[in-house]
Amino acid sequence: MKLQESMSVYEKLRILTDAAKYDVACTSSGTERRNDGTGIGSCAQAGICHSFSADGRCISLLKILFTNECIYDCKYCINRRSNDVPRASFTPDEICSLTMEFYRRNYIEGLFLSSGVLHSPDYTMELIYAALYKLRTEFHFQGYIHVKAIPGTSQELIQKLGFLVDRMSVNLELPTAEGLKRLAPHKTRKNILSPMRLVQNRMEENKQEIQVYRHASRFVPAGQSTQMIIGATPDTDFQIIHVAESLYKKFGLKRVFYSAFVHVNEDSSLPARTGEGPPLLREHRLYQADWLLRYYHFEAKELLTEDNPNFNVLLDPKCNWALRNLGIFPVEISTANYETLLRVPGIGYRSAGRIVKARRYGKLSFEDLKKMGVVLKRALYFITCGGKMMYPVKIEEDYITRNLLNTKEKLPEGIDGMTYRQISLLDDVRFREGCYENSICVQR
Repeated sequence: MKLQESMSVYEKLRILTDAAKYDVACTSSGTERRNDGTGIGSCAQAGICHSFSADGRCISLLKILFTNECIYDCKYCINRRSNDVPRASFTPDEICSLTMEFYRRNYIEGLFLSSGVLHSPDYTMELIYAALYKLRTEFHFQGYIHVKAIPGTSQELIQKLGFLVDRMSVNLELPTAEGLKRLAPHKTRKNILSPMRLVQNRMEENKQEIQVYRHASRFVPAGQSTQMIIGATPDTDFQIIHVAESLYKKFGLKRVFYSAFVHVNEDSSLPARTGEGPPLLREHRLYQADWLLRYYHFEAKELLTEDNPNFNVLLDPKCNWALRNLGIFPVEISTANYETLLRVPGIGYRSAGRIVKARRYGKLSFEDLKKMGVVLKRALYFITCGGKMMYPVKIEEDYITRNLLNTKEKLPEGIDGMTYRQISLLDDVRFREGCYENSICVQR
């Protein structure tokens, strides 16, 4: 304790920002907190640290732990009790000072605050509440705040915090109760799901209060999220994506975040250390599948089965699904409904909406689809315009897979732009490198 008292705020900041780097659930998209003219800051569709917001802006949050001291001994966590790492804790005043000073220098647009467990969940959350209450009322900070609630915190504290923050999240940690029992024995699934249910119910009540009382305080207006560690336990993608789907349906979560397991501790309960590093590709595939669940009307049972429990490492989940369901393709752009268009590889939910609107006024060509944002390099195998395909291609799994994987191929010589030139069915369709690709890395 004496060592911490002698620490400068800068030293604490260095320790506690580094300790927070493994927590990825820090999005702020989906809420708007307007400045009423009496305070400092505002929140309008903000996003995550050094990433992109819902409106395309690259913004940042001050992402720190309140403390990295912890009474728990989770086997995968760098801040676990048994680890010999530098420890530090902020005071509520220091949290307020840092947030305001970073904001005044235009470094941040909001705060993401998580924490280890100091003494007990309630003790820690009382300190966090004191910091956020002071930030909102004394410093009049009206920017975005996302806080991580600690499982086991009392309902009263959760409710008080909910009126101060924009988003609240409780980490599920691991996909199954068995994995949690083995790697985080101090946490239980009940303690994690109980605050999720409380936040969900209180948000519903708050919506009715706002309708009746115009100036009623808003409770967690940006909703709640959670995070799962991927690769620390032998759970399959099939299990993980079903857990995520259940959380969306039963708890109304805004986001489920997937964090590739990083080997920071030596423990016999953890997977053996290899030279391959974190399973980032697996994490990426889960995010792509999660996008399909939330925006493309897919169900988890359509993407994976018990016989095929893991995602294809070579193809994204949407392309993989399309190749397993070639019987419904090609679809006609001029007549297919919105839900069908969403299932075509290369067509995103925005471009599907544009197609539905534009075809009311005339026939669409492949050139029109390109302008609407359709990634034709993928979509051309699955669509027709006016009964014609862009090129005569074979609707065969091997043929389409081979061409989808050949991302560096070019158009055959003599083919110039958007044409209907006849080519041999024995030839592969080849496309100019990078052609028609959207610069934003989002699955379509």
